[in-house]
Amino acid sequence: MSFVGEAMVARPSRWMLVADDARPEPGTTRPPLAKGPILSAVARRGLPNIVEATLIPSALFIVLAATTGTAIAMVAVFAWSFAAIARRVVRRAPIPGLLVLATVGLIVRTAVGLLSGSTFAYFLQPIATTVALAAVFLGSVLVGRPVIARLAHDFCPLDGEVACRPAVVELFAGLTVLWAGVHLLTAAATLGMLMTMPVTTFVAVKTVTCLAITVGAIAVTILWALRTAHREHLVFAAS
Repeated sequence: MSFVGEAMVARPSRWMLVADDARPEPGTTRPPLAKGPILSAVARRGLPNIVEATLIPSALFIVLAATTGTAIAMVAVFAWSFAAIARRVVRRAPIPGLLVLATVGLIVRTAVGLLSGSTFAYFLQPIATTVALAAVFLGSVLVGRPVIARLAHDFCPLDGEVACRPAVVELFAGLTVLWAGVHLLTAAATLGMLMTMPVTTFVAVKTVTCLAITVGAIAVTILWALRTAHREHLVFAAS
């Protein structure tokens, strides 16, 4: 079986990472994993979630804040995220963990913004939430239930046996610590921009900056995961 199976190429939404029972012959080495098709498959699955949970809400806020006011912009962003979850509930489709995290944050964020009437408070609250999330990520590692183990399935479905392997569990723990650091870095950068920029400029620059940090962390995550997959002889197969 090739690492990127024909079923994955033909039907990119129906694949899963599984163990390859075929071991290399003695004295031979397994060829390096093909990164291009893997990155493409992960992007097809994960990018729509990122666009839906982060980019579209940011664009909505920028446009509506400039044309109708910040209160309407806050409500519209919350309505978008709520509708995204409701649509999946109606269709009985899986709800991405990224969307759940974003929506939970928006519930508190919108309430704080509307009740206080302060745009500053609206954007300050997510910074505190981001720091709290970093603490949750680190705490999940300490209790042996790393958050990344749950979020990973939004981007790369794993067979149950694969997810329980010690090397994969160690990978999830390491990546959870990595993303805790990403949350702290994002919070620090966001606070600095919030204190020094006008609202509309802040939203645009924050979106680009946080996206850049996230993309860098995603690249590290994928490379780390690929190394683990290679060591554990994991392959893609139709699910």
